[in-house]
Amino acid sequence: MAMASISYPPIPIFELGPINLSLHGLFAGLGFVAGAVLMLREVRRRGFDSEGTTSVLTWALVTSILGARFFTVPAHLGDPGYGADDIFALAGDFSILGGYAGGIIGGLVRFRMLKMPPLPYLDAAAAGLAIGAVVGRIGDVAIVEHLGSPTDFFLGYLLKPGYEPSPQHSILQDLCESGTFCGPYHPTGLYDMIGAAVLLGVIFWLARAWKTRHYGQLFAFWILWYGLQRFLIDFARLSAARDGLVLADGTVVDGVIADGVMGMFTGSQWGALGAAFIGGVLLVYFGRRKRLVSRENDAWYGARREEEPAPQESDH
Repeated sequence: MAMASISYPPIPIFELGPINLSLHGLFAGLGFVAGAVLMLREVRRRGFDSEGTTSVLTWALVTSILGARFFTVPAHLGDPGYGADDIFALAGDFSILGGYAGGIIGGLVRFRMLKMPPLPYLDAAAAGLAIGAVVGRIGDVAIVEHLGSPTDFFLGYLLKPGYEPSPQHSILQDLCESGTFCGPYHPTGLYDMIGAAVLLGVIFWLARAWKTRHYGQLFAFWILWYGLQRFLIDFARLSAARDGLVLADGTVVDGVIADGVMGMFTGSQWGALGAAFIGGVLLVYFGRRKRLVSRENDAWYGARREEEPAPQESDH
């Protein structure tokens, strides 16, 4: 099994002066910055309001943190002993889907306050939303977080004695240290990073090649793709979250995956499926009701591009 796997020592939390720093939080922040830079570049290229966009991004940053924390709550409401202290605990679970949802909701509120038409800006954000997942997942891969069920897939991650993965995998670490079982496990964070990288390339291509695109459709396409991607990837965590880790001797180890299970799927899968449905509906709705993307319609939405310089007359 070890032949069909990858293995490397996780990078644990480390001290930077008085600060305890994890690459999870660091790369989540860098992912937001990378996405903001891409969005602002597209906004400026098309002549939209970059100052207003910066204000929207500031709101989105705050509400994405809140969304990442509180969108995980419904999946745990049925857990024994889960109460108000767990809901408001800073050390609770965080969800990238919740972060996206919170950031988008906060951004839409700020768009309304500033009386900015949201659709051109949301389209400009599509590539940034994709690259945010690519960069953000680097931290998850580095600290070995979001491992799923055991697998013999060649990208499976193999723990080794002495390795210290993310604290959420302390049970898996103990099993490996005792010589009971070390994997390999599905590295769902790596799968999500690869999928988001492919999505980023597709969005760049569509932005150039999709000649019949209507305003809002590129953003809706991102929602649809990423929602389906997360729904499918989380099947690699479902069995361990629902049934625990079944060892070779038939012993079942519970609590190896923190995801709450709600009926057939994990809480994350239900959220991802809902997002994909919303993305599909919006894709059709925007295609029927909104304007075609064009330079003229950019101006209708308020874009003010600088005049292109007149061609120079030749001396010959």
